[in-house]
Amino acid sequence: MPPFIPAHSTMILATGAMEMIFGLMLLNPETQVLAAWLLLALLVLFLPVHVHMLRSEEASLKLPKWILILRIPLQFALMYWVYQYTLG
Repeated sequence: MPPFIPAHSTMILATGAMEMIFGLMLLNPETQVLAAWLLLALLVLFLPVHVHMLRSEEASLKLPKWILILRIPLQFALMYWVYQYTLG
């Protein structure tokens, strides 16, 4: 987690809960478009975390560099997938 983000533990719990709630909202046709936009915003907000993990040895969790690099294009692929739900 980048140092400029306050309350790391709280933020991790909150974003995890949001991911689950928004994911469940995708299952309901009435809330699907809203959930997709909220998930898309969350995925954009996660990008700095992925970059921080790539740049910081301590934050990398000892994951191989290639995995950390692969996570960034995967994030964009997930954004595109979620975007498909915003189209209704």
